[in-house]
Amino acid sequence: MPLQLIAATDQHCAFARDLTRRAMLRYYYEFDLRWIEEAFDQAWGWREQWLIVENDKVLGFCSLSQDRQALYIRELHLIERARDRGIGSQVLEQLAGWAAERRLPLLRLTVFKSNPAQALYRRRGFQTVGEDECFVRMQRVIG
Repeated sequence: MPLQLIAATDQHCAFARDLTRRAMLRYYYEFDLRWIEEAFDQAWGWREQWLIVENDKVLGFCSLSQDRQALYIRELHLIERARDRGIGSQVLEQLAGWAAERRLPLLRLTVFKSNPAQALYRRRGFQTVGEDECFVRMQRVIG
């Protein structure tokens, strides 16, 4: 069965929060930022939440928002055993397709400056459009 994005429910929030914390905590420490569980839970309520599923196994999740110009990838995390298998690339391509279906010209994300995932994003057509002391803002033109 191919990779699927399936709508997450509130029952999946704890899984997604834990996965995000485990993936991102080192960057929070590196840049002297504070992880706030309540902020994650609040964002859960207003963002689109999707489970990344293959053969009925949950491999990760992504969190999205959008405005009139772009589909924003707010979170994209995979469990350890799902990494380095091309799954991230497949998800990014599916999200680019969603942006096109929604007639949005851009797919955007923000990534920690030291996160090696930047290389994946560049391979998938994202370009740097800004940065600050902690983050790089990237986008991919759709169409």
